Amino acid sequence: MTRKLHPATIAAQAGGFVDAASGGVVPPLQASTTFVRDADYALLRPDNIYSRDDSDITRLAESLLADLEGASEARLFPSGMAAIAAMFRALPADARVVVQSGIYWGTTKWVRDFCDRRDIALTEVDSADEKALKAAVSGHRPHLLFIESPSNPWLKTTDVKLAADLVHAVGGLLAVDSTAATPVLSQPLALGADIVMHSATKAIGGHSDLLAGVLAVGNADRPLWSAIKTDRHDAGAVIGPFEAWLLVRSIRTLPLRVERMSANALVVARAMEAHAKVDAVFYPGLSSHVGHAIAARQMTGGFGPLLSICVKGGAAEALAVAGRLQLFHRATSLGGVESLVEHRHTIEPHTGIPENLLRLSVGIEDSGDLVADLEQALG
Repeated sequence: MTRKLHPATIAAQAGGFVDAASGGVVPPLQASTTFVRDADYALLRPDNIYSRDDSDITRLAESLLADLEGASEARLFPSGMAAIAAMFRALPADARVVVQSGIYWGTTKWVRDFCDRRDIALTEVDSADEKALKAAVSGHRPHLLFIESPSNPWLKTTDVKLAADLVHAVGGLLAVDSTAATPVLSQPLALGADIVMHSATKAIGGHSDLLAGVLAVGNADRPLWSAIKTDRHDAGAVIGPFEAWLLVRSIRTLPLRVERMSANALVVARAMEAHAKVDAVFYPGLSSHVGHAIAARQMTGGFGPLLSICVKGGAAEALAVAGRLQLFHRATSLGGVESLVEHRHTIEPHTGIPENLLRLSVGIEDSGDLVADLEQALG
């Protein structure tokens, strides 16, 4: 077909994959780490030498993710943090970076430590605050601006197009952690971003059974992208073939899962907003959310599975609610088919997370069942 295909079709068809050897519609899993040469020492497959970079199933997963993101190229990593680390390691030693504050604590902690060790000038800013973002970018002229939208666990929404325009004006690049949005709901590259990152462990994998990260780039000729690919190869931060195979399997249902999770999350968010024992709800799909207008402009088809609520009271009340939940599993992570609840203050006690905040990752269960479970837990 010559017409541009929609994400649901690209995903379900695995990019049109059919195994030429068997005719199978499911890609085969080749576990070999090395590939033979003939008697003249010529490779049987010129593109397959050693599995650090050479894997048919990994290339297929990367191609699918690039198509979904509208990217020139994508590269997989063994985790989301491995992808972030490769991007920051590719920066020059004297680089300046501006990073959004209040994002996933694992990112913040690693970036602070790395920049300190490498003498990279780091500035943190609430990028959802337009005035503060403009001041940080114009004042520090970063080589890289790194944002997370929607953010975890505050669900803050940054205007990606504005962020791109600001950093491009000072000669820098914009990288966006779009994990909570997924490629189905948001395409930061189309909004002007240069690199988009996902923890594919989350909704892209979607079944809580694999670790993976991905970086996708709009312009594959950028020196930073070449440095990232070199770093991945030389440092060996590669994904295994089985994880790549699982990822392809998961991508085929990604639009369907994200649609259901987003619809469920909106139902849950509205119910919690109306509940007498909930002080606040953070979800960009709510019209009351401070970033709703921006989210509605740059997200299509829903607002994702992640939301946070603040229970009336303190840590004891929030933990009691979490303890009474029967359908929401008390576990970390997000984006899986099963709903999860996490008391963030227990995990990150020194990061300013309120003691009464519960982060919810809404799955694909019946939304009425999920709301009922939360209501009985709230009492």
